[in-house]
Amino acid sequence: MLAGTANHTMTKYLIVTGGVLSGLGKGITSASIGFLLKARGIRVTALKIDPYLNCDAGTMNPYQHGEVFVLDDGGEVDMDLGSYERFLVTDLSSDHNLTTGKIYQRVIEKERKGHYLGETVQIIPHATDEIKQAIQKVADRSKADIVIVELGGTVGDIESMPFLEAARQLHQEFGHENVVFIHTTLVPVVSVVGEQKTKPTQHSVKELRAIGIQPDVIVGRGDEPLDPGIKKKIALFCDVPLEAVVSAPSAESVYQVPLIFEEQGLPDYLLGRLKIKSGKADLTEWESFLENLLHSNSKIRVALVGKYTELTDSYVSYAEAVRHAAASLNSRAEIKWIEADEYHDELLEDVDGLIVPVGFGHRGAEGKIKSIRFARANGLPFLGICYGFQLSTIEFARHILGLEGANSTEFEPHPKHPVISLMPEQEGIPNLGATMRLGAYPVVIERGTLAHQLYGATEISERHRHRYEVNPKYIKPLEDAGFIFSGKSPDGRRMEIAEIPDHPFFIASQFHPEFKSRPTKPRPLFLGLVQACLAPTPSKSSS
Repeated sequence: MLAGTANHTMTKYLIVTGGVLSGLGKGITSASIGFLLKARGIRVTALKIDPYLNCDAGTMNPYQHGEVFVLDDGGEVDMDLGSYERFLVTDLSSDHNLTTGKIYQRVIEKERKGHYLGETVQIIPHATDEIKQAIQKVADRSKADIVIVELGGTVGDIESMPFLEAARQLHQEFGHENVVFIHTTLVPVVSVVGEQKTKPTQHSVKELRAIGIQPDVIVGRGDEPLDPGIKKKIALFCDVPLEAVVSAPSAESVYQVPLIFEEQGLPDYLLGRLKIKSGKADLTEWESFLENLLHSNSKIRVALVGKYTELTDSYVSYAEAVRHAAASLNSRAEIKWIEADEYHDELLEDVDGLIVPVGFGHRGAEGKIKSIRFARANGLPFLGICYGFQLSTIEFARHILGLEGANSTEFEPHPKHPVISLMPEQEGIPNLGATMRLGAYPVVIERGTLAHQLYGATEISERHRHRYEVNPKYIKPLEDAGFIFSGKSPDGRRMEIAEIPDHPFFIASQFHPEFKSRPTKPRPLFLGLVQACLAPTPSKSSS
């Protein structure tokens, strides 16, 4: 995909801000620009700034902020980093997600140690200096030609002000040729008059200018492409070149956005503005992926039984991983979202496969267990992940081993059969944040198993996020009954993958393969699920 190399002397910065309201797609805008620049041979990395006081996303309810994305180094970060990794086909670190909590924590720690030598510690310059140092650290470590900095929140928010000020200072210090501001804003259509309105954009840019930042590019979000006259009006009133007003209409898939930007010449404009020469982009592989994703004649339907399905962003990596796998097999995938508390077996009668994903706590557990039982008993292709791995173990213990009262100590302090229990090193830990088994760990796979067939390897690395595991006391009885642990930690203490050999496709992992899925590089467990979904459907029997 790469063609040519960059030709310049220092790291450049693209700073993406948002106006009018949140949820305009700054993350996809940033990831799409990064993808197009990388396709031209530019070394690109991305950094997300979240202006909340949490130190990371780990303790946040998915309804608050969407999926918690986990990195190789164990960082629990904003879901936009998932978009960066998927579009840029890269692995990021915790340094690539900056929060107000992280900044203030660092400043206070330095103050307590006397680092500031008696100075009065203030937002400017101490907090803003810390922000700039964090951005520079990412630039230095990544050795990137361009660092894309997505500034979360909306211009005008109180909590965003220190970050905007730091961005203004970056522009002042590094110069106009090395820092570009890209402002995403809403261009709505008022139903009464039926035309696109630029006033929200004008006011948003006015707010940005009041802070001392003049946007170089304006990305106009709306359901439809920007009218030529509206583009001219935005260029005139916001003082940007006409070619720097970019239309970002709603698309059927987020993976279409790079091509929408490419058609309007956005990457070439940015490179010209930064005075970087590059090669041409080869988007053939991406276009082929999109063709399969959107237009394949083959189609599967996969159910996801979760606890937060009212906000599908809570499970965005699962949905994308299924779509990546389906597209690689020249098929399209539709996700049927099922709330665990409302589960009944009839909901699975029109699907080709089932995923039971991550979760915490007792709510929804019994509904998920019922769905797993249905999939196991009826030959429905099944993939369980983390919580789904643990619940599939409980389901098998209850209904095949006949262990009445089998449960997890997460749900019940002293169950009759604690087949899932707290990991020893988790006992007595008072804090919740960043205390789980987090990040990439090796997994050893037994030869001749389904897992070995899918991965084609005996040792792999996958990302984890959990506190509970299979109780060693129950491993042998489960395996003797046909619930095979085909993947384990290198020391053999932790069960990592379980499968039922005499089932068409039943596999579950304690780890999270969805976090490492990429559009043109799907993960083996999801590929296996989709392949099983595409196979002839077995006749169903009662459970």
